[in-house]
Amino acid sequence: MSPEGPSMAGAGDVPTVLVRDSSGRQLLCFLEQLIPLDGHDYALLTPVDTPVCLFRLAEDDDEPELIDTVDATEPILSVADVVLQEHDLTLVRSAVTLTVSGELDEPEPEELDDEDGEADDESETYELLVSFLVDDEEYGLYIPLDPFFVVARMEGSEAVLVEGEEFERVQPRIEAELDEREGEG
Repeated sequence: MSPEGPSMAGAGDVPTVLVRDSSGRQLLCFLEQLIPLDGHDYALLTPVDTPVCLFRLAEDDDEPELIDTVDATEPILSVADVVLQEHDLTLVRSAVTLTVSGELDEPEPEELDDEDGEADDESETYELLVSFLVDDEEYGLYIPLDPFFVVARMEGSEAVLVEGEEFERVQPRIEAELDEREGEG
């Protein structure tokens, strides 16, 4: 990245920032908002690639089980790689979340509504992208339908993922600042 700060490449001149987590993994994100707190600039970011969540699918009608910690070498992800390649997609083991790069069909807003044309309050918050079998267990990669935000602390031209205690401390203050900004607009 350039030493001048966030790069200006990408969709419609929205700045992009490379976020690094404590394990050294990276995630390229769009810079949505900058919030100054305690002498630091905190960034509210959205991933450039599509975030996905891995679920273990139950055999009966039980709710799918979210698998929120997955080792990058997990055999499940190798199978997911192969399945996604069939759709010209690539699974990226990035910071914060798994992401998928490639051309995805965005869900149409009307597809998220019920038969009456109204949004269903109990509608799913995820859309199934692909499902696959590993050792006789079914798994699925789902796209979250709600916006997926990442909080990072800007350090020069770098962005460092805000995790743990720091996240717990700044997250409510960032939300309050965003609410205040919305009220002014």
